[in-house]
Amino acid sequence: MSVETRQSPPTFRMPAGFNGLLPALILIVLFFVVPVLALLLRSVTEPEPGLQNYAALLGDGTYARVFFNTFLVASVVTIVTVLVAFPVAWMLAIMPSALASIVFGVIILSMWTNLLTRTYAWMVLLQRTGVINRTLMAAGIIDQPLPLINNLTGVTIGMVYIMLPFMILPLVGTLRAIDPMTLRAAALCGASPFQAFRRILLPLSLPGVAAGGLMVFVMSLGYFVTPALLGGTSNMMLAEMIAQMIQSLLNWGLGSAAAFILLVVTMALYALQLRLVGARRMSGGI
Repeated sequence: MSVETRQSPPTFRMPAGFNGLLPALILIVLFFVVPVLALLLRSVTEPEPGLQNYAALLGDGTYARVFFNTFLVASVVTIVTVLVAFPVAWMLAIMPSALASIVFGVIILSMWTNLLTRTYAWMVLLQRTGVINRTLMAAGIIDQPLPLINNLTGVTIGMVYIMLPFMILPLVGTLRAIDPMTLRAAALCGASPFQAFRRILLPLSLPGVAAGGLMVFVMSLGYFVTPALLGGTSNMMLAEMIAQMIQSLLNWGLGSAAAFILLVVTMALYALQLRLVGARRMSGGI
């Protein structure tokens, strides 16, 4: 007597831990995916369906100038921030822990200060009758006040000051993870301080430089307050143009297209950074 075995139909099981991730996924969809899709929809439907908004942004010389200013300012700010933040991060990594905690607290405290307040403080310092120009003139270094505001110089100074903590934090973590014995071994083998920095310290710190540099560059691309207050009309950046299009001109289609282009560029840069870091790790592992 044969007994027939019945196979139960396969049941779909949720991956382990999915229930815990569900609230976060819902928030991401509601507050990121849906707004981005709405932005994309407006950029191709207003004032009429088509790609005329993107054609206007990419084909007009005035808008091209704004894009150029945005990437120029973001690049200059990122480079200067890396050059200033690296020695500060190295100092924090090698100094005694008690003193490092105090300096680290001062850096963190600057991040908690209101952004608008810090920008207005730089306006006072950088103006023609500000403290910096008066000090330089009193010391006999200059005869006439330097133009430090309403130009690229003022924007760079203000944004570098604001971006420094975001560059220092990942760099400190990377530099503290480097074994000091590697630098001592290089010195014992006859390497000069510059050679030890160029061939050991700098390559080992590149992940921190890449992470902080990407963060600073991406944040600089979309910055609004500091460039608007410290820069001039000839140095308008993309975030200022988007705000002007939407708030003053009520041109939602063109503003949405500009914002979507900025988002695509940001995501592309992030993907490129992940690819470069991943390739470096694979080559290092091999």
